[in-house]
This record gives sequence, structure tokens and C-alpha cells, in this order.
Amino acid sequence: MEERTEIANLGEFGLIDHLTKNIEIQNASTILGVGDDAAVIDHFGKQTVVTTDLLLEGVHFDLMYTPLKHLGYKAVVVNLSDVYAMNATPTQITLSIGISNRFSVEALNEFYEGVYFACEKYGVDLIGGDTSSSLKGLVISVTAIGEVTPNAFVKRSTAQKGDLICVSGELGGAYLGLTLMEREKKIYQENPQIQPDLENESYIVGRLLKPEARKDIIEFFEKNNIVPTSMMDVSDGISSEILHLCKQSNLGAVVYEEKLPIADDSRKAAYKFGLDPTVCALNGGEDYELIFTLKQEDYDKITLNEEISVIGYMAELEEGIKLHTKGGNQFNITAQGWNAFQQ
Repeated sequence: MEERTEIANLGEFGLIDHLTKNIEIQNASTILGVGDDAAVIDHFGKQTVVTTDLLLEGVHFDLMYTPLKHLGYKAVVVNLSDVYAMNATPTQITLSIGISNRFSVEALNEFYEGVYFACEKYGVDLIGGDTSSSLKGLVISVTAIGEVTPNAFVKRSTAQKGDLICVSGELGGAYLGLTLMEREKKIYQENPQIQPDLENESYIVGRLLKPEARKDIIEFFEKNNIVPTSMMDVSDGISSEILHLCKQSNLGAVVYEEKLPIADDSRKAAYKFGLDPTVCALNGGEDYELIFTLKQEDYDKITLNEEISVIGYMAELEEGIKLHTKGGNQFNITAQGWNAFQQ
């Protein structure tokens, strides 16, 4: 039997000490971290970006198939992704959790192991937060703080007509991973004797359970003097992100189906589940890639990077927001991605 330590045995301050005792500061901008009434940061002439995400059990994650270590990692990464989407570098996070008594100290250790692993990988400091008891389910709130050279941040509203629409990495994998996990969960609930069969689908499962933020793309921009004209991260599905960019920049867009980057593993999984890979790429959420627009004269610079695909261009508002299919048809792009308020 694994040892189980009740959180009540430690008390709130004992728990915080236990979970934060080995923090090592990685950023010069972190003047004062965990252990005081508030943290102190100084970005030495840089501008500060701040973003917050709330993750709720049963809405954003399901503990039946999400290991706590992966959840801790993902909770950090999804926030860092928003900082990178501003063309900024994340430097600190705060993390607050609400936990019910079904969680032991050992379970929280696992969660924090994932948190610290992400902090180490992306070079950010955990500088504070809060713990509270929760009556129902696990509640996670992460705030990420980053720095950017004055006025080098990139907004959603500054795309120009004729700009190229680009996306990093590959699309639709996380949604397919979710489809597989939900299917296996249903089978298990109906017959607990049947062991889940993930059918060697490690790629799509990984895209769901252990996403990465695109630090590499932001570093590539800096190295090659590229400043996107607009940018955001792909959390709700690329169709809804394109609509955001168009709405806020007051433009239309043309996107080409054959240019959408879809991994072979995702394509095969989609066919196996009877789904259209294009629909998964357009409307599946949680890819945490970056979608951005670029001046056409920067095209040569991005051909160096195999992780960037050009999928279309920004058009006049009157042209609408269109998908050109492989078969030569045109459809209006509509937001069918994740909607936080539809349960």
C-alpha cells in the first residue's frame, strides 16, 4: 500500500512549506519569491505582461485519465503559451489550488512535480500562490508574468491586408487525443474489467496530456529579426482564433485546406475514428500552437523553419473569412471550437 498523508496533518502553512521548500530562483527579475506576504519582481526597464488561466476539474480536465504530474505540467504550459503569444518571455508564475480531502499530500507532490518540471524546462520561477479547501473537485488557477522589450509585444488587432497567416507545429492532435480518452473512459465505465487500449496512439495522447508552449518560435523570431504583425495562441481551435484576428484587425481572411499542418499520426487517428482531419484541425482546441500574421517580405525568413506553415492571407473585410477546400470549393469559416460556456 502506498503511504497516504492527510493534508489536514500538515495544515495550510505546513503544506505550503512542504510543497515549496526546494524552489531555486532562476531569473534575476525575481527579487523576492515564496515566503513573504507578496513576491517582488523587477524587470529592469522591460515591459511586463500578465495572464491568468483557471482550470476546473470536470470542465477543463478529467482525472480519470489525466495523471496529476501531467496536469501540473499542463497547468503551467497553457499559461506560458499566452505569454509567448504576446512575443514576450515568461519569467514568473503564481499558482493557486483548491483541493478536497480526497487528495493526499502524496497526490499533491505528484501535481507539483509536474509544475516544477515545467518551470525548469521554460526557465520560470514559481513565486507565490494560495491553497484552499474545495468542496467539489480540483480547482487550479495560474498567473504567468513575462517581460518584453518596450513596445515589442504583439497584439491581435494589428494585422494588415495581404499579411501571410502562419501557424506553428501541427493542428488537431489534442482533440483526437481527447476523443480517444473519452471513448476509452466510456468503455471502462460500462465494463471496469476492460483495460484501456490506447492503441499505440502516443502522439495524440501526448498532444492532449503534455502540450508544449512554443518558446522555440519566439526565440526564432528574435534571432531572425522577425516581428509578427499580429499573434495569438491556438487554445480554442484555429477557426475561432482566425475569427478573433479578423474581428480585432477589421479584416477578412483566406485559408487553404491543403496548407493546414496535420501530423500523419493525427490524420490516421481521425480516419480510424470516422472523423475528418480538416475539421479536427480547424475546430479542435488545446493545440497551444501560435497563429500569427507576417508581412509578405518576411516570407523568405520563415522558410528556414520547418515548424512554421503559411496557411493563407489576410484579405479585405468585404471578402469575408473563407476556407478554400482541396476540391476547389469555398466555405465561410465559423467558430465551432471550444466554448467555455457550453456544457
